[in-house]
Amino acid sequence: MDRELKICHLYPEVLNLYGDRGNIICMKSRLERRGISCRVDQMRLGQKADLASYDLFFIGGGQDFEQEVLLEDLRSGKGAEIVSAVEDGKTFLCICGGYQMMGHYYETHDGVRCEFLGAVDFATVGGDVRMIGNYAFQLGEESGGSTVVGFENHSGRTRLGSGVKPLGTVLKGYGNNGEDKTEGVRYKNVFGSYSHGPILPKNPQLCDHILETALERKYGRKIELEPLDDRFEMLAHDSVLDKIMKGEIN
Repeated sequence: MDRELKICHLYPEVLNLYGDRGNIICMKSRLERRGISCRVDQMRLGQKADLASYDLFFIGGGQDFEQEVLLEDLRSGKGAEIVSAVEDGKTFLCICGGYQMMGHYYETHDGVRCEFLGAVDFATVGGDVRMIGNYAFQLGEESGGSTVVGFENHSGRTRLGSGVKPLGTVLKGYGNNGEDKTEGVRYKNVFGSYSHGPILPKNPQLCDHILETALERKYGRKIELEPLDDRFEMLAHDSVLDKIMKGEIN
């Protein structure tokens, strides 16, 4: 049976800090190496399309002012479509600013509040000190359970609602807020994280779990992707993880 995933890259012109679009390249490559077709469409400011026709959405990171630029576009109807896609079980990977946008609001350190999508029950408040550095976290079992290495750079402190699970537990670094050891969010098929870099090339197990989630949602049955030769990816992952845990890089 021929299989295909349609990926929507939301706001690539303003949300692409630290090469976050590398996540798209990684997902496309890992699908095509397995003979699975992959179509990627970019959805820019002002563009209209039927978001329900896509299987997987990617939203990258951006600076605070870039998030504000998006508010008008989201209010034009695209925001409601995103919320509907989340509730319909479509798969999302959201990084840093894109992750924050899925919550109720972002409040700056001096008290200015930007209302966001409210697709997931959490909110973010800016702090006066940035949380920067290489970090590591353990994914929850519902997200595959592997260890993730990444790079975070954010002043926002995110706190999850009582019924929402984090994507993982911080092993080294700050994560959502530097206090409760949570990192990111996992709600329905939304994967939210503060990890730039991009996150997927150096964490192939997480990448495959996200792809399997999208394929299962589309085809209505359990999907197990055939293994790829990830020797070099895992050597890089393990080397970085070892240095992070030993405090040799920050």
